[in-house]
Amino acid sequence: MKPSDDFKTAIENYLNTTAQGDSSFARSLAKETKNIESCFNYIFGEVKKTGLCAFDNHEIFDMFKYYNYDSIGAPAKINCKVVVNQPVMADLFNSVPAMTPQVARPDTAVVQTAKPAQKTLTLFDL
Repeated sequence: MKPSDDFKTAIENYLNTTAQGDSSFARSLAKETKNIESCFNYIFGEVKKTGLCAFDNHEIFDMFKYYNYDSIGAPAKINCKVVVNQPVMADLFNSVPAMTPQVARPDTAVVQTAKPAQKTLTLFDL
């Protein structure tokens, strides 16, 4: 499985930025037993285990424990497709696309058989 260029760039940028700010992670990233392709396979394996299709960036970035733990070996390759979506920023000047109202209409008439609620007298009603 070859990840898309967008996915690969996003992951590599995050790893490099994190390594620049965290010296212990930089040492983990430089381990000879770890590489980016195995990291991708680890991420794909973890995603597959969940059975879900969409993940937030932070959920994926939290999977970089792959580099920190030597007990995580080379994961098996997984055949999948990865799509990187750029978040859409809210804009006060652009309008929201119009939504057509959908009204649910019952096919049969509903007969109400509930009794009206009994009125309870309060101090002000006396």
